[in-house]
Amino acid sequence: MSYAQKEEMLLEETYAASLIELVSYTNESLGKVSCLEDLFDDRIGLINEDGETIYVFGDAGIGKSILLQKMQNLWARGELDVGAKFFFRFRCRMFSCFKENEAICLKDLLFKYNCYPDQDPEEVFNHILHFPHTALFTFDGFDEIHSDFDLSSIPEICSPNEPTHPLALLVNLLSGKILKGSRKVLTARTGTEIHQNIIRKKVLLRGFSSSNLKEYTKNFFRDEACRVLMSNQLEANPSLCSLCSVPLFCWIIFKCFELFHSMFDSQELPNYSVTLTDVFLLMTEVHLNRILKTNLLKKNTRSQVETFRSKKETLFSLSKIAHVGMEKSLFIFDQEEVTSLNMSEQDLHLGFLRTVHDCGGYGDQFSYEFLHLTLQSFFTALFLVTEEKLDTKVLLKFFAECSSTETAPSTCLPISWLRKRPIGEDPFRNKEHFHFTNLFLCGLLSKDKEKLIRHLVSPAAIKRKRNALITYLLESMKFQLQNLMRAKLKGYKQIQVMPNFVWMLRCIYETQSEKLAKLTVRGMRANYLKLTYCNAYSSDCSAISFVMQHFQKHLGLDLDNNNINDYGVKQLLPCFNKLAVIRLNVNQITDHGVRVLYDELSKYKIVTFLGLYNNQITDVGAKYVARLIEECSSLTYVKIGANKITSEGGKCLALAIQKSKTMYDIGMWGNQVGDEGAKAFAEALRNHPTLTNVSLAFNGITTEGGKIIAEALQHNNTVKIFWLTKNAIGDEAAERFAEMLRVNKKLAHLWLIQNQITAKGAKYLSEALQENTTIKEICLNGNLITQEEAKAFANEERIICF
Repeated sequence: MSYAQKEEMLLEETYAASLIELVSYTNESLGKVSCLEDLFDDRIGLINEDGETIYVFGDAGIGKSILLQKMQNLWARGELDVGAKFFFRFRCRMFSCFKENEAICLKDLLFKYNCYPDQDPEEVFNHILHFPHTALFTFDGFDEIHSDFDLSSIPEICSPNEPTHPLALLVNLLSGKILKGSRKVLTARTGTEIHQNIIRKKVLLRGFSSSNLKEYTKNFFRDEACRVLMSNQLEANPSLCSLCSVPLFCWIIFKCFELFHSMFDSQELPNYSVTLTDVFLLMTEVHLNRILKTNLLKKNTRSQVETFRSKKETLFSLSKIAHVGMEKSLFIFDQEEVTSLNMSEQDLHLGFLRTVHDCGGYGDQFSYEFLHLTLQSFFTALFLVTEEKLDTKVLLKFFAECSSTETAPSTCLPISWLRKRPIGEDPFRNKEHFHFTNLFLCGLLSKDKEKLIRHLVSPAAIKRKRNALITYLLESMKFQLQNLMRAKLKGYKQIQVMPNFVWMLRCIYETQSEKLAKLTVRGMRANYLKLTYCNAYSSDCSAISFVMQHFQKHLGLDLDNNNINDYGVKQLLPCFNKLAVIRLNVNQITDHGVRVLYDELSKYKIVTFLGLYNNQITDVGAKYVARLIEECSSLTYVKIGANKITSEGGKCLALAIQKSKTMYDIGMWGNQVGDEGAKAFAEALRNHPTLTNVSLAFNGITTEGGKIIAEALQHNNTVKIFWLTKNAIGDEAAERFAEMLRVNKKLAHLWLIQNQITAKGAKYLSEALQENTTIKEICLNGNLITQEEAKAFANEERIICF
């Protein structure tokens, strides 16, 4: 499978790796995947040794299917070293084609509905039964299954030789009830959570980083001139660039550029704020132009309006079949459904639809599916817009599908859990295709698109539908804002939003209505927006800034634990003049993104809090942050831990803090500043007027660095909390800290957890406490102190050893 029906280039020539991350049950990072073999290596990211299935998830278009295709490609060339002799690749959509009363055995599923072996099927099947670890199964798109089959009827005990419903076979394979020990990889869109019992590893796809995108651009455009043109386009248009972080959208944009380059005099893609609707309209135009006759001696200069108008009936047919499927969450259409719409053979080969073998397994018939799920959503939205007499209820139906109260994500498996589901509810259902339909509906009904759409439907119908949509969006946003969690912070009124709110912001952005954006801001009644764990991507920052730029006063924006990256930082440009608090922790940001932050935040000098914890920042980025500290006296909190900062970057930051008269809190946990960096921070500590909280935990600091810090703290009267957890500090440094405590009567918390301090060092500290009544705790957990030795300090409650 690929994104095109007929690819001119081979997968191995264009494939570029994306960001792949192993995560815990709660989606906390367990490390990056450097090669596909890591998915099967139990030494990395294992969360349940009894689980049978490697679960890969991510948003639509993020590259799940292409990842499995690459896996199969490597296996076929003998380059996937996981011990698999047999590879069975299934698309989960096929399971929707089976009727409720159909029953097949495992051998039929493998050899009739997947591939026929070169050797005797019975012999191969018996080998797989006896050595299941030699078989590798991939199941793509678990969320795309739609079936009326009652999964609660699946028996607890099953046999590989007994016929049963194909869905029962799938469930039993994933759970290990059949072929226990075989390798299974399952993909699904974000929001389709699989029960923990079956998951062995959980893998999150995050899309292209800036380096991934450069690699893909190089692979895709073999012509250097074309490659340079495309790169310049991306550099000049941040919204286009951020869309390219999603591999599918990147492929569409590149394909359109490539074809426009060969067919038209213009080599330009739009240079304004690009919406997803713009991209899909562009793709539609390109595909339609494939069959429209042009003068062979002259490049095509046909306008988008002319192209759409000339193929209006084809667009109507495609939109009708898309809508029929979307209403039933069906993504495969049989020959009869397609031919009933009077589509010509030429129309079927435009590239919007592609053929798939009929699920009967005999290969004598073809069914059809859209190139990608998002394309079906686009054409469904086009149907809603162009169907003249469509009433408001039908127009907004898919909003209603998505507007239920947000609870825990829909869960598939195990069977015992499924029995608790309401009768008739589809356990496989995921709402993302409805969200995309709503998104495209907003884009197609925007005023910017009216010049095009009025050639497909009457202006009166457009106006009626647009008014109904705007009214719904305003009422829906008002309802959501009333039900958000609110809190009061120092100087701020905070609202905590849910992922569904991000979809609403996306919809507003697609409308490109500033009036709607301003009304949304007015309804928030808050100046601190918390968007943590909302699965926001860089392209979503276009939507966020489109709305947030209309705030009149200073604003706090918390985007921690999303997938913003450098492109997203660029998309926030319109609202940097409002941002006093900006949290971008755990977001794949590199030095390039930090450079953008420095350039913008230093202009306005209003930022007070900068959160960049757990990103990809090196000493280069640290220097930009140091310059920002020096130039912005307003900046009092900096969190830049868990990056790739060494002593060089550490010294720059320490020097900037030393010069600052306002810095209050510096968080450096999890870098590698070492003793050289510790020495620089010690100089910054001496007589600093405001510094209160300092973390140099997990920074490779030894006893020598600890001694220097302890000595500097003798000359500081502001620091209240100091973290030196997870270093290599020994008893000599503990003795110096004890000397410091006899002088420093301001320090309240000293954390020396997980160092190399023995009972001897603890004794120094305990004795010093006799002369210090201010300090509240000295934490020594995880040091070289036994429980027996710790009893000697039992009377001093402020010494915490265990």
